[in-house]
Amino acid sequence: EGVGKRVWKYQIISQTANTATSCLTQCQKFGYQAAGLEYGSECFCGDDVDRAAAGSTTAPESECNVACSGDNQYLCGGGSRLSWYLWKGTPLYVWNYPTGTAAGRYQYLIGGVCIPLLTTAGVNGKYTFVEKYGTGPPNSTGAYELDVSQTGDVSKAWRPMHVKTDVFCSASITLPDKAGRQINIGGWSGTSTFGVRLYWPDGSPGVPGVNDWQENVNELSLQKGRWYPSAMILTNGSILVVGGETGSNGPPQPSLEILPRPPGAGVYTAEWLQRTDPYNLYPFLAILPSGGIFVGYYNEARILDQRTFNTIKTLPNIPGAVNNPGAGRSYPLEGTAMLLPQYAPFTAPLGILICGGSTIGAAIALDNCVTTEPEAANPAWTIERMPSQRVMPYMTALPDGTFMILGGAYQGAAGFGLATGPNLNAVLYDPSKPLNQRMSVMANTTVPRMYHSEAILMQDGRVLVSGSDPQDGKNPQEYRVEVFVPPYLLSGRARPSFTIANKDWAYGASVPITVRLNGGGATRVSLMGAESSTHGNSMGQRTLFPAVSCGGTTCTITAPPRANVAPPGWYQLFLLDGPTPSTSTWIRLGGDPAGLGNWPNFPDFKRPGV
Repeated sequence: EGVGKRVWKYQIISQTANTATSCLTQCQKFGYQAAGLEYGSECFCGDDVDRAAAGSTTAPESECNVACSGDNQYLCGGGSRLSWYLWKGTPLYVWNYPTGTAAGRYQYLIGGVCIPLLTTAGVNGKYTFVEKYGTGPPNSTGAYELDVSQTGDVSKAWRPMHVKTDVFCSASITLPDKAGRQINIGGWSGTSTFGVRLYWPDGSPGVPGVNDWQENVNELSLQKGRWYPSAMILTNGSILVVGGETGSNGPPQPSLEILPRPPGAGVYTAEWLQRTDPYNLYPFLAILPSGGIFVGYYNEARILDQRTFNTIKTLPNIPGAVNNPGAGRSYPLEGTAMLLPQYAPFTAPLGILICGGSTIGAAIALDNCVTTEPEAANPAWTIERMPSQRVMPYMTALPDGTFMILGGAYQGAAGFGLATGPNLNAVLYDPSKPLNQRMSVMANTTVPRMYHSEAILMQDGRVLVSGSDPQDGKNPQEYRVEVFVPPYLLSGRARPSFTIANKDWAYGASVPITVRLNGGGATRVSLMGAESSTHGNSMGQRTLFPAVSCGGTTCTITAPPRANVAPPGWYQLFLLDGPTPSTSTWIRLGGDPAGLGNWPNFPDFKRPGV
């Protein structure tokens, strides 16, 4: 090794089991093609280029003279001497490096009026931003709505809205009621942690709305105060709220609760949330086609029964770093997660994708993504190495079935001043490609996007990128709003278009649309779940490709068959002509089975009915 330098930074120490086989196997599993053994008990993983960077040189093999701790018949390096190995077989990974328009493009969109901590795509064609209120700037109203059709005039693009309590680190989803109301849950401290806030999106692009957030904690509140909770829509149309803490840096809130409050308590204690606090905040949630609820938190995952919320299956622990299985994926060791695309006839298991994260203590950001199918008889996690380390990333599903991984930092953990080195590079993940060949290194931004950054899919197929509130003395609090333009919008191909009369679908229904195609390739349609983005968690995200058949200028879509495949709610419908998507139209699938349109029945809340 070079003087005062370590060749490979990932160190594994085993006083009883270190061998060349065990070391190389572990390095290979996590995508590292170089491995070294030292002092008999130490294993190191990394890349071959690290040797020159560290100034290491070769030495006589006789200086590697310490027996392996796991097998004393063999030697595992020496004192400051590495027995090193290099993988020469099939490449462990292949990263793609597109150039020009194939790499996509970041573009400045508009100057912002707040530092959002959560963004939501509205069914009115606009985008809601909520920020710290009470702990934020003194002139903030806590919420704003962006009309991207008016970006040439800041005064028209941004509509001030108002919240009454601090939404700092709350949860949001879009309800399946006929208005597509947005609900925001929890908050920072005091009564705000019990907050339940509702907004009925109105207006349209170019037409200002007048509705505002409605809230009265004395009429409508959570049963348990929650800071950093997650939320989702169940198959029966009610709302599940999971986890969090009792307030700012307070004790855990290790429970789940239902909205609207059902007869009885409606609160369910979860041992696994108590045990893994504080590393389980903003857990990743999903309805599985078999009817269970997937929950990913810290480095664990399980499936819950949708009626009792008891555990049906405990999955193997989520892999972390090559040298630290205790690394985590949810806040504050924050990674990001997505549901992989589902395809008609929707009989295949649902895949889960989780990327990035960090370790406890040293806060070494992870450089891998992991995938699994929770419903498999014997689910296992597959590891794919990323082109760089990333903590606090955020991910967005695109209408062609791919995923953009954006933002975050090279080192640290989520929170104010806890991370360094903004990661300016975008990565495209394409699950249709073979494992370990799915990632493409895309365009860079010049804007650091760290703690409190977000990304959501826009109706025109771009990605709305916002936020960053690192409070680290180095990177700014970020008001600017950008878009990432995927390659499918830079090819020069004409975009398809469609019209649709039926925007309220029953499960299994046949829905006709009138299309204009340009001969760009195979015709597909995708349904993209209404999402709210915060802390690497895209609540409500789902990607479905229903069956479609076309003749002439008419295509007929077969709606997903049941709520376990696609929970009731709002989805963006895209038409794809080869790789090129149309602009989307919002549709509702599965109605409002819980009757949320008649809830809450209090004077301070407006209800759309059912």
